[in-house]
Amino acid sequence: MRKMLKICCFLLLLSLLSGQFNANPGLKVRITQKGLEYAKEVGLEILKQNMEKERFPDLTGHEKYGLGNVKYNISGIHVTAVELPSASISLLPGSGIKLVIGNASLTIDMNWNIRTWMFKDSGRSTVHISKVFVTAIFSTPRDNTSPTSISLTSCRTTSGDIDIKLNGKSSFLHNFFIKYLKKPIHRSLVTNSCPNIRAGIHLIDEDLRSLNVVMPIDDLAEVDYSLSSLPAVFQPFIDLDLKGTVFPAGNYTGSPYVVAPFTITDQRDSMLFLAFSEYFFQTSSFAYYTAGAFNMTIAEETCSYFNISTEIFGSIIPEVAKYSVTPYPVMLKLMATEIPVISLEQDSFTVEIQGSMEVLAVLPDSTTQSLFTMNVAANSSISLNVFDQKLMGSLCLNRLQFSLAHSNVGFFEISLLENILSYILQTEVIPSANAKLSKGFPLPNLANVTLTRPHITIAQGYILISTDVHYKH
Repeated sequence: MRKMLKICCFLLLLSLLSGQFNANPGLKVRITQKGLEYAKEVGLEILKQNMEKERFPDLTGHEKYGLGNVKYNISGIHVTAVELPSASISLLPGSGIKLVIGNASLTIDMNWNIRTWMFKDSGRSTVHISKVFVTAIFSTPRDNTSPTSISLTSCRTTSGDIDIKLNGKSSFLHNFFIKYLKKPIHRSLVTNSCPNIRAGIHLIDEDLRSLNVVMPIDDLAEVDYSLSSLPAVFQPFIDLDLKGTVFPAGNYTGSPYVVAPFTITDQRDSMLFLAFSEYFFQTSSFAYYTAGAFNMTIAEETCSYFNISTEIFGSIIPEVAKYSVTPYPVMLKLMATEIPVISLEQDSFTVEIQGSMEVLAVLPDSTTQSLFTMNVAANSSISLNVFDQKLMGSLCLNRLQFSLAHSNVGFFEISLLENILSYILQTEVIPSANAKLSKGFPLPNLANVTLTRPHITIAQGYILISTDVHYKH
């Protein structure tokens, strides 16, 4: 029962409740009716499988009969078949989820033993229980003072017909026995169903609260996917607002950015929507800038396509040839001088990077001598895809601008170097950046759930992943 409930509720809460609420989200998660219907189908199938595997506790007791008692013992209870022909799941705006299982039936095998002061009998029995109805409402708290993240606020179970076939020695007494066996079976079903559901919900709540919502991206950064506000339940969907903040690894100081509110367009053709705001990528940029991820050194031994030296630069810039008569290897030191600026426009994801490139000669004693330093302004586009539960990116350089910041070899026209510097950035820097981006950002963790047929749309201020899901039991 617990696993079935977990499937029906995993789409309701994807994370812990955080200690701070009513903040704009960096990531919005929308679960549609289509997603809930899928959860219901998966959950019911798991419920059937689990019930057929489960072993139930023995039932022992007595029923009054005339001047005496009929003592009974029911053991070896085993469900052999479960039918759930009618089930529905619906959203209750501002409240939670309503699950209704109707006209369900169970077939049970069991051992039975009955004893009165006059006679006793025992044997095997097949029990068919039909017209079982379960109605349960799961809700989330309405404020952040609640000690639980999900609760069972209403539950009712009713059962209709119980048909019992007994196999024993005193067959002429079986009709007499049956009515005394029906009572404990009916009572056990009705009285135990909702407490079992409530116990299962309590365990789910503990699981949800024990989740690690701060996920490592790599050695440099982590992302916080805890809720920034209480789940909002509407008629056609559930919205979950997650913090969606990226931090330098182990450093949870405040971000310099403020989350701007944004709204997802009303779409219902997918089970799940994930909307990553510009803020999410801005905090990513800040985290990696703080960690020095945008800094890079290109030396002779690491250059993939040609050996860069003062001789090559001197052949283009006479001032370098005059300054360094003896050819020396050259080292390029690149660094971002400002936090890269992220911009999300309709169908466009761009990054503006302001940086510097220092060109140094590497002397025979391994010391370096600065030749000149340039300012670099780069505009790049990022294309996105989802693979292996991660959001991955690929960088494409749109344009570069260079200006001379400082020179030890004298003034020269920087335009003379634009071609070779652009080539170095295209062949060395961009592939290195794409290798890092290909490792991807982990998406919110839905246990045992994989995204299927994800589609990415870039909108004003956010990117939207529309996807169905598959649960692997």
